[in-house]
Amino acid sequence: KFAVVGASANRSKFGNKVLRWYQENGYPSVTPVNPKEPTIESLACVPSLSSLPGTHSDYHVSIITPPTVTKSILEEAHKNGIRRVWLQPGVESDAALEFAKEKGMQVIAGGPCVLENG
Repeated sequence: KFAVVGASANRSKFGNKVLRWYQENGYPSVTPVNPKEPTIESLACVPSLSSLPGTHSDYHVSIITPPTVTKSILEEAHKNGIRRVWLQPGVESDAALEFAKEKGMQVIAGGPCVLENG
């Protein structure tokens, strides 16, 4: 199962492009996370990681958020047992990376992008 935090209804934004990458590359179980949109790309959105259906620890999460928000997203992920996260380029902060390291989360960060390296 996959989730995209920062999914966007705007097709020109990376939050939408990453979501569509999952759809177009054979990942049928992908959930957009966006508190303001009911659906994106014909998929039902959830407002937060806490709202994901099923067992949260089964999810891999791509994060496309401003760096100032990323640590709080990682905190919510950890609280829900989500350990596998991919910080898309530009979302990292030192505090977020340190938190993920301290909590033993499996993190892809530092430049790889799902659109290029998926």
